Amino acid sequence: MEKRYFEPSELIINDDGSCFHLHIRPEQLARKIILVGDPGRVSIVASKMDTIECDGGNREFVWVTGIYAGKRITVLSTGIGCDNIDIVMNELDALTNINFKTRTLNETMQSLDIVRIGTCGGLQPFTPLGTYLCSEKSIGFDGLLNYYGGRDTVCDLDFEAAFRTYMNWSEKRPAPYVVNADKDLLRRIMADDATMVRGVTIACGGFYGPQGRVLRIPLQDPDQNAKIEAFEYKGYKITNFEMESSALAGLAALLGHRAMTVCMVIANRHAKEMNTNYKPLMQQLIQSVLDRI
Repeated sequence: MEKRYFEPSELIINDDGSCFHLHIRPEQLARKIILVGDPGRVSIVASKMDTIECDGGNREFVWVTGIYAGKRITVLSTGIGCDNIDIVMNELDALTNINFKTRTLNETMQSLDIVRIGTCGGLQPFTPLGTYLCSEKSIGFDGLLNYYGGRDTVCDLDFEAAFRTYMNWSEKRPAPYVVNADKDLLRRIMADDATMVRGVTIACGGFYGPQGRVLRIPLQDPDQNAKIEAFEYKGYKITNFEMESSALAGLAALLGHRAMTVCMVIANRHAKEMNTNYKPLMQQLIQSVLDRI
């Protein structure tokens, strides 16, 4: 059977052999990957590595590959939003499973371990400031996964239906999707750490209106957050807002990779509290992920 060929307009490769957006060459990418939103956080993670092998970047996509405790790890910034995760996940998979010289699939598919470290807003009284929250399930408000074939095979369709019905979901909004994190990776990162809790995360397509914030533009559904906080399905309650976890979990599942998100709660929307001095606690979270990935 003839191998599928990826046209130059579909798989865009730079003159130096790197992928179009990330500017990483296949040999520069580790199989264990830590994603962060903030490009400035890459240097914080890299400072804990024993040795640095290579680094680079383009726009918001800054990366370093190095060795930590005998493990080869790439740390990469994604910027904000599920649209950026779409770029990151597709290019990471291409770097791993497509031969950039022949533009055909590799003979053997490989899986990546991908952990996103981020910040989020807690939605429950039991998610106070400083909580390390692991997204067991992610609900995508962004609609990204709906553009991909096979999306139903990786989604919790019963949870989706219950949530849409409960929220009286507007047809003018993208259909929400619900995806599980990789169970084994979630278990490994959480370990027996009492400072980490499991939760259900909503990944929003924006920071203000989609998360129920009101400045000068009124909301389409003023009761959205109150309904979200009260929603419960089979013992699950929605615990936090952020902006990337659903696309990461969904695309990883479709592509055969292992992925999960762990965020530190820096705002509690329920209590209307905010902590801008969160960096010391973030250092502890980074250290835990490096030790366990």
